[in-house]
Amino acid sequence: MAEIVELQRNSANWAKVVDDIVRIEKKIFPKHESLSRSFDEELKKKNSGLLYTQLGEDIAGYVMYSWPSSLSACITKLAVKENYRGQGHGEKLLKAAVQKCRTRSIHRISLHVDPTRTAAMQLYKKLGFQVDTLVEGYYSSDRNAYRMYLDFDME
Repeated sequence: MAEIVELQRNSANWAKVVDDIVRIEKKIFPKHESLSRSFDEELKKKNSGLLYTQLGEDIAGYVMYSWPSSLSACITKLAVKENYRGQGHGEKLLKAAVQKCRTRSIHRISLHVDPTRTAAMQLYKKLGFQVDTLVEGYYSSDRNAYRMYLDFDME
């Protein structure tokens, strides 16, 4: 049974979890997109969080998010190991991260996605994210990104 776990800064397994996630990060993302060299620093930032899916001893995927202001949050990374894709892990992680961000009374969650990552685009749209704009050269000079957002009605 898959369990979504929030990485706590003072947890005993911090180093092991971060090492496992860095390995996933290096495998999935091109070097210039990977946070693997700065992952530890990213996670130590006050306004950031990380959730991961634990299957036994294995980490199936993770989502990293931050809330740079009181009004907005950002999904900075979402990744699922290849052998666990298509099983709903990405959707569960994204929903859990959105819920965490919602508890902060934010108005908008944004993210960037490579338009060629069809499965990711479908997932974001399924959960209500909308394409805002195309950001040319976001990943590299020849790779663009869509900026997508999810707005919340404020009572």
